[in-house]
Amino acid sequence: MNSDFPRIITLLRKERGVSQKKAAADLGISQALLSHYEKGIRECGLEFLVKTADYYNVSCDYLLGRSPEPAGKTISYDDIPEADMSGKEKIDPGGVMAAFNKKLVVNAVSVLFSLVKKTGSPVILKEVSAYLMLAVYKMFRVVYSANPKNDKRFFTIEEISAAGSSAAAMAMCEANASAAAASGDAGDETLITANSLSEEYSSSASSLLNVIKNSEARMQVIINSDK
Repeated sequence: MNSDFPRIITLLRKERGVSQKKAAADLGISQALLSHYEKGIRECGLEFLVKTADYYNVSCDYLLGRSPEPAGKTISYDDIPEADMSGKEKIDPGGVMAAFNKKLVVNAVSVLFSLVKKTGSPVILKEVSAYLMLAVYKMFRVVYSANPKNDKRFFTIEEISAAGSSAAAMAMCEANASAAAASGDAGDETLITANSLSEEYSSSASSLLNVIKNSEARMQVIINSDK
């Protein structure tokens, strides 16, 4: 089969709250055999794959790790919801800071992608996108680990390896984007200033500027501590 199948069927069973004994009985096999499937000791046949997909109401592609969507669909642009469908952030009690920071990040990223588009460089677009995805991935793992009951097999890469490899991947993205930016092939030569950002992006520019300020304040603490 593949390395994803054992991990995914184990996660699905635990998400449903079903014991290995019951799942095995429902699927018409012995508990020992299901245990072997979940540990990756033995490979199942096509009939069991289909039966398992029906049992957990997911697609075979999902079970095989071919799709991140349980239904097996390929997401398109139209499937992605707007960051704020209502135009106004709904803030629950005590969530003011979270809502504020979310707006800062979302608006800053929006401006960033607009500026990336202006460069006309597919390399910069690719690497900036990958870098941000990796950043989200890293922080999602941190939040996920906050609850010790969350199954670590949700991820295909172990935590100790993910920390270093994700940082390395981000460094590579930054290096590739920097090389493309320094090559002189980026088309847009418009000077970027605080004023030009504010004029073009209105309120969104303030978010980016605040992100820059807050980030450099954090870095300055590190710089000063080394002196």
